[in-house]
Amino acid sequence: MARYTGADCKRCRREKQKLFLKGSKCESAKCPIEIRPYPPGEHGRGRTKDSEYLLQKREKQKCARVYGVLEKQFRGYYNEANRQQGKTGENLLRILESRLDNVVYRAGFAKSRDHARQLVRHGHITVNGRKTDIPSARVVPNDIVEVRESSRTLTPFQVAMAEAGDKTVPAWLEAIPSKLRILVHSLPERQVIDTQVQEQLIVELYSK
Repeated sequence: MARYTGADCKRCRREKQKLFLKGSKCESAKCPIEIRPYPPGEHGRGRTKDSEYLLQKREKQKCARVYGVLEKQFRGYYNEANRQQGKTGENLLRILESRLDNVVYRAGFAKSRDHARQLVRHGHITVNGRKTDIPSARVVPNDIVEVRESSRTLTPFQVAMAEAGDKTVPAWLEAIPSKLRILVHSLPERQVIDTQVQEQLIVELYSK
């Protein structure tokens, strides 16, 4: 499976904002964007004005990087969103939010989406009682996501239980840390998705 293997912090610097790809490091003074708040590369400090196309491209790249999705898969999500009723940009974000790795992260059971993706891939997560090791698997309303019984003593999940309440869980999910369980009540509307992205720019990019 293709995946990005480079430095996550360079991605944040490229977008000139924190994408929270490294968990607790993003909240600390060691976050590279706090030290070097300009794009990486030899000409990172010299860029002044971006074209309309570049702004659209950067917004798409930012969204894909936040959710850990590569170009081909992201384009597939866009095409699916475009076929659905309603606003394409909002449909796209709803699809990305419904990914299993994102749900595990949103519920506070992982420090980052990369961490959540790893937990899913290693077979620690079940959906409606069935082991699911595909991070891109999508949840639907009334799904029950749980940590497998045999995995509950592992350090990441013990930490999640100990730190329960430190992270705000979105209203469309209900986390039960004592049981390492997540209840999916609905799929999110745009107003409750806190991802800092201008989805209309992505729609404009792909509509050309």
